[in-house]
Amino acid sequence: MRYPKFLKDQGTIGFVAPSFGCNIEPYKSAFLNAQRKLKEKGHALDLGPNCYEGSGIGISSTPKSCGQELTDYYCSDKNDVLISCGGGELMCEDLDYVDFERVKEADPKWYMGYSDNTNFTFLLTTLCDTASIYGPCAAAFGMEPWHPAIEDAYGLLKGEKLTLHGYDLWEKEGLKDEEHPLEPYHVTEPKILKFFPRGQSVKIEGRFIGGCLDILVNLLGTKYDNVQNFIEKYKEEGIIWFLESCDLNVMSIRRALWQMEHAGWFSHVKGFVIGRPLCYGENLMGLDQYDAVTGILEKYGVPVIMDADLGHLPPMMPVICGSYARIQASGNNWELKMELK
Repeated sequence: MRYPKFLKDQGTIGFVAPSFGCNIEPYKSAFLNAQRKLKEKGHALDLGPNCYEGSGIGISSTPKSCGQELTDYYCSDKNDVLISCGGGELMCEDLDYVDFERVKEADPKWYMGYSDNTNFTFLLTTLCDTASIYGPCAAAFGMEPWHPAIEDAYGLLKGEKLTLHGYDLWEKEGLKDEEHPLEPYHVTEPKILKFFPRGQSVKIEGRFIGGCLDILVNLLGTKYDNVQNFIEKYKEEGIIWFLESCDLNVMSIRRALWQMEHAGWFSHVKGFVIGRPLCYGENLMGLDQYDAVTGILEKYGVPVIMDADLGHLPPMMPVICGSYARIQASGNNWELKMELK
């Protein structure tokens, strides 16, 4: 596993928009404030040409433009880390224009984003054997004040926080809108972890990979699917999957996990960390978000942590995809130690 160098005090932060850009409110104002705050911390900035674009379908620009921007800025020596401008819908269409051979040959660089950015964070790890950060996108750094999860993401980029802990409260309904672009997370709901098998504590360790379930099943079976080879390489350590979902309802979550299982993705699994789904609280024909998961995963006999701080219901813990993880969870608290080995 290749690990990039961490961001230095005066390091340059690059921004790219392989998914949505920050062209409309509240994202534009939030992104501008994020730039101001990061400059105040001493960083130079390197903005890609698509950061304020909105002409694309489901992404900032054309797939070719987005793929080339991502390749060029990842391989550039003018920035030290990359943060994606935002999530989106069709970043998968960029992939045919990303030069993964150039990416493999370039010095490794931290790339941070989530949701649609799974198209790159996951492939960096499984195709290029390079660690990435599944964490907040650029506009989140514009909130006032920063939530501890944003502090953690910045600390992780700098290599100062490789051990992280969950957060006490989460946001059910956000207050950020066009008139209030800098609103912080509106955390009102107490975090309550669910464990399978039922219990009050969990300990697992292994190679940590995953992302947004919606995107992962879209990549499955394509020419970009190198998961079997990756798992085989790291089978002695075993795999811990971190998974969260966006547009999927509870039935879709169950179908997605079934598909991953039958593609062999869960070979050598040591455990699962499942984030709060965006369909939180949904029940369809007697199926809830927990049975959607355990109905497929229980047969593996490994720990499953559910409603963890990952995904589309913030705050989300920033995690290194590709790291060696040691996870402890007890009651409603969990700790993640990420080792770069």
